[in-house]
Amino acid sequence: MEYLDTTLNSLEGIISESHFSTLSSLKYLDFSNNKLILNISSSWIPPFQLDVIRLESCKLGPDFPEWLRNQNNFSELDVSGAGISDDVPNWFWDLPPNLVNIDISNNQMKGLVPDLSSAVSFFKINLSSNSFTGQIPRLHSHVSILDLSKNLFSGSISIICAVSFLVYVDLSSNQLSGGLPDCWELFQSLQMLNLANNTLSGELPRSFGSFLNLKVLQLSNNNFSGELPESLKNCPHLIIINLGGNRFTGKIQPWLGTRIPNLMILSIRSNRFYGDIPRDICLLNSLRVLDFSQNDLSGKLPPCFDNFSALVQRDYSMKETIDFAYYSTIYLGNVLVQWKGQERGYQRRLRLLKMIDFSSNKFSGEIPQEITSLAEVVSLNLSRNDFTGKIVQNIDRMKMLESLDLSRNRLFGKIPPTLAALNFLSVLDLSNNNLSGKIPTSTQLQSFDASVYSGNAQLCGVPLPDKCPGEEQGGKKGIQEGDDEDMFTTPAFYISMGVGFACGFWAIFGTILFSSVSRYAWFKFLDEVADWLYVTTAVNFNRLKRRLRG
Repeated sequence: MEYLDTTLNSLEGIISESHFSTLSSLKYLDFSNNKLILNISSSWIPPFQLDVIRLESCKLGPDFPEWLRNQNNFSELDVSGAGISDDVPNWFWDLPPNLVNIDISNNQMKGLVPDLSSAVSFFKINLSSNSFTGQIPRLHSHVSILDLSKNLFSGSISIICAVSFLVYVDLSSNQLSGGLPDCWELFQSLQMLNLANNTLSGELPRSFGSFLNLKVLQLSNNNFSGELPESLKNCPHLIIINLGGNRFTGKIQPWLGTRIPNLMILSIRSNRFYGDIPRDICLLNSLRVLDFSQNDLSGKLPPCFDNFSALVQRDYSMKETIDFAYYSTIYLGNVLVQWKGQERGYQRRLRLLKMIDFSSNKFSGEIPQEITSLAEVVSLNLSRNDFTGKIVQNIDRMKMLESLDLSRNRLFGKIPPTLAALNFLSVLDLSNNNLSGKIPTSTQLQSFDASVYSGNAQLCGVPLPDKCPGEEQGGKKGIQEGDDEDMFTTPAFYISMGVGFACGFWAIFGTILFSSVSRYAWFKFLDEVADWLYVTTAVNFNRLKRRLRG
């Protein structure tokens, strides 16, 4: 046998070296995505030389599998999620010259990764979700997919300038530091760059806009500063930009809307951007996530939200189902939605998340009426600004809304009754405004905690402890009506009840007592009722006995 493939079969059990004793011709071994346990002695020497080794999700650890030392010709190795929590031995890094793909991710492997530049055939390297330390290793220039995320790598990233064929780079969630090298014009094939969750700093170099094919740019949670380089407008294929959690400054540039038309996610939260939102942002008709929260933005919101086509109606185009679904999977887990002053990771699939967050800025004026046209928006957060005016009346048009936060503004007037028509609304905060009047009556609005309405001195009604003036008067009126009803319970009322009862009783009982015909009919009726009860009880009892015997 040369080919053994049991992938995706939910197999369980223990595999030992005896199972391979007669497979001397085996070339292809794929046990991936099963629950098999490889209980193999460290001294075992396999009788075969494998070309492909795929053991994803099988249990090989906790010790590093020594039998791999005798495999010298494999072109693909996948032992991801194998429960290995050991130091990687030095002999392992003496990799075969024909190795194309290596995936040892999702383990707890430790140690330093040596120079890998001599591996000329490398196409994909995935060492993510381990505990590797030291600097990023030297790599051959032909590597296309590089994932070193979720490790303990430190130092500069300048070494990747020698790897000019990269298509996919994920160095996120490490301890990388320093500025970015100015060599990005070399990466003409790069489509995904993720440097999030490090301590990288400095301004973005001008060559950072040389990515003609870049689709995902992830720089969140670093210490980057300065203004966005205008050269980024030369990246027309970008669909995801996440710059949140840095120290970027400057105004939001109109070219984000005019030169990058395919943007679906734009997040610049927790930076130092200032000024107003240019109307050109509304040209992003594919936008699904727009997060400008926690900046110093000001002015009025542009009245053009109805141009966000993907937020107005659902798009079933091939572009959404394939292109965005793939890249949003990469981005999943990095979107934080601010609800009631707290950051919460959005757990649903990102392609289903459609949100706008302008919270914690200095926006003013009225909330534009056009915002209610966003029927597909799931979360809307305009809290901690200086908005005035009334809550838009036809807010029920936002039928998919699950989270609405308008707290800490200067909104006034009554809460529109249409708010009660939002059937999916599970998070609401209208606190600390100048709202007044009665909270509209509905099962949903009364189910929220009183804190979501607090800080509105003239607001009343359930669930607030303060009753509305009309409700208090109604209560007193009810008591008066109760007192009026007590006026009827006089002695004459009880006398009339007694007389009525006596007349009714003797009208029926007297007829039976003094008329033989009526008496006969009455007792015949009672006999028939008794017979019916007896027969029904006997039949049901016999049925029950037959079922118990059966």
